Amino acid sequence: MSAKAISEATGKRLLNEHLTPGVAAPCHFAVVNPDTRWDTLRSNHPWLSSQRLVVKPDQLIKRRGKLGLIHVNADLNSVQEWVGQRMDKEIEVGRAKGRLRHFIIEPFIKHAQDEEAYVCIYSHRNGDTILFHHEGGVDIGDVDAKALRLEVPIDHKPDAEEVTKALLTHLPQDKRSVVAAFICSLYGVYVDLYFTYLEINPLVVTGGQVYILDLAAKLDATAEFVCKQKWGEVTFPPPFGRDATPEEAYIAELDSKSGASLKLTVLNAKGRIWTMVAGGGASVIYSDTVCDLGGASELANYGEYSGAPTEQQTYEYAKVILGLMTHSEKHPDGKVLIIGGGIANFTNVAATFKGIVKALQEFRERLVEHGVSVFVRRAGPNYQEGLRVMKEVGRTLGVPVHVFGPETHMTAIVAMAMGRREVPDMPEPNVTTANFLLPGGDED
Repeated sequence: MSAKAISEATGKRLLNEHLTPGVAAPCHFAVVNPDTRWDTLRSNHPWLSSQRLVVKPDQLIKRRGKLGLIHVNADLNSVQEWVGQRMDKEIEVGRAKGRLRHFIIEPFIKHAQDEEAYVCIYSHRNGDTILFHHEGGVDIGDVDAKALRLEVPIDHKPDAEEVTKALLTHLPQDKRSVVAAFICSLYGVYVDLYFTYLEINPLVVTGGQVYILDLAAKLDATAEFVCKQKWGEVTFPPPFGRDATPEEAYIAELDSKSGASLKLTVLNAKGRIWTMVAGGGASVIYSDTVCDLGGASELANYGEYSGAPTEQQTYEYAKVILGLMTHSEKHPDGKVLIIGGGIANFTNVAATFKGIVKALQEFRERLVEHGVSVFVRRAGPNYQEGLRVMKEVGRTLGVPVHVFGPETHMTAIVAMAMGRREVPDMPEPNVTTANFLLPGGDED
């Protein structure tokens, strides 16, 4: 399961399309971005000119009400002015800085404080949990301690009676039936569309009708092949303050055009510890080890290459990382590049390493300028040829290149790179051992 957040507009569109008709008022909304023409928006959504409105950023920002990022009970002119004052302006939310570029406008639903409630569904190993609290809104507080909960086993769908008994005991009697029907339908959509998290706060119950005011949701991105028709066009926006850099966007484009996996996230462009790791699981282990050894603040990137990428693909991938590493300011302690991985199943280690070696040679002068040390650990098909190529380039690169195979623990090179462990002198490997040699090992 890969839980990825979606925008509030996307979440409300999915509920509009899939909730049982009549269990909740339809979510009317209009989205605004830097390219929006207000006259076109007004023409496409006539209700904007006739109703009081609410506007807020739609960029995965939590606690927007507390941050003063919601403008309520306004007319369209006021909304346009409010958005104009904030569009493309940088704000700070916690430790994240980012620019406001996406907003959602909705009708203002007049209601009393005691008509606000809270509902949340989230998934875990043993099933799903539904939380409900009869008091919602920005001041809800510790919902885990306050809310009633219903544990739903896998392949079970609760009925209205079960929901009412477990969750709605504190809700006024005249509201229980409509809220129970809504929660049952909501949970059905949650399961059918492979949500992994769905929170509505507040959920307003007034005049015998249910209104979805504020929504946060995540989908299981790995279910796209199952849900493509039901989801329609779904994009997964980056977390606030994490707009993709040009380098990240380039790697994402390479990844989209390849059967292999190529991933890159820049964590700290000024960091001194850079990784080029083969395998999704290995990438997590290497990053965790860096953090465990106290290097979290110096970890520059997270990413992985896997699925038998070609020599050209690994060359392009390595070029991007080396470019980032050597274009940032120099570090007084020098920088380290960890080229790691476990024991590959089918990736030709020699072919991928030749792509990396080509990039290392291209960046030779910059690597020397930045005082880079390279630590390599890899095993798998044709690994000895790959390690031999790495050792050869180490003799001419002008920077220290330490090369290890499966005789060295996978994460041992992290401690070596961070100066927590002495770098041993490694003997030449025994060429008579099982090498997993492939016939194409020497091909370009």
